[in-house]
Amino acid sequence: MTLTASLTLVLTVDDPSQVGHARRTAQTLAQTLGFDETDAARVALVATELASNLLKHAGQGVLHLRRLTSARGRAGVELLSIDRGQGFDPLQCMIDGFSSSGTQGIGLGSVARGVQVFDVHSDRYGSVVLARLYAGTGADDDLRIGVSQHSLHGDPACGDTWQVALRDGGLSALVVDGLGHGEEAEHAAQAGARAFGQAPFDAPQYVLERMHSAMCGSRGGAVGMAQYEAGEHKLRYLGVGNIGATLVKGDGSRGLASLSGIVGGQYRKAQVFEQPDIDNHLLILYSDGLQSRWNLNNYPGLVHRHPAVIAAVLHRDFCRGRDDVTVLVIDLELSHA
Repeated sequence: MTLTASLTLVLTVDDPSQVGHARRTAQTLAQTLGFDETDAARVALVATELASNLLKHAGQGVLHLRRLTSARGRAGVELLSIDRGQGFDPLQCMIDGFSSSGTQGIGLGSVARGVQVFDVHSDRYGSVVLARLYAGTGADDDLRIGVSQHSLHGDPACGDTWQVALRDGGLSALVVDGLGHGEEAEHAAQAGARAFGQAPFDAPQYVLERMHSAMCGSRGGAVGMAQYEAGEHKLRYLGVGNIGATLVKGDGSRGLASLSGIVGGQYRKAQVFEQPDIDNHLLILYSDGLQSRWNLNNYPGLVHRHPAVIAAVLHRDFCRGRDDVTVLVIDLELSHA
């Protein structure tokens, strides 16, 4: 199966009136994705709780919404509440009746019981709470893949795109950043993604050649492509241009090299770099809308959180704010059921 890009919808929450807007927006998204009345109501309730908690505990924040697809093709909705507040103790806040703001203290506990996937990270930089809901029941087919994709200034056209192709024991992941932003950048990136999607498990050099041909005549762009086979414990990476790529395990990380050039324009050569001994690693790919000076070691425990939480924290703290931005985080060992 292949997962394709979907922009993250950002809802600002800094006034009580916006809680209702968040609820209606989330419910409408669920209904659009085919959720029945009961499941759509669950999505609406979770959005209400998360938005309300942002106001109660942080004073303000944002709610991120995104469509999902499970390993078995079920439709899903992802909700992330993100703030820069003083943080809280997640274990205490999961206990019904506990509150750090003088309220009844039923928010996070009720959210965790009402969703299939729940995770939270909180520290001195702020908090991120993840809730994923799928149509029907069961969470065993949740994909441990997180994405935060945003266009500059909320433009409906995004010059970044991504894909992740999955097969038994392996995956092939792509991030493309069309030069600049807006419709022409989007055209370039989408042309490359379509070419990648034709045969994502071909040898990376051949995939890149196909993408280069497809992107000729457009602005062109930067490309980062990774292939992983679990049985080999080995990752192959090919990058042209300024797509960042990092492998993270525990308190260690290693950057993956890209060569200069423009796919669809001109590049001298492409080289595949093999990374051996890949087990229990995170793969993080990101466009240059994200600063490269981040270090997960500055966020104790974050490396063990769901990839969607990691992507949200990186976007919150390192988005440049002057270009489209995509952050793709994949748990290489647990990326598919």
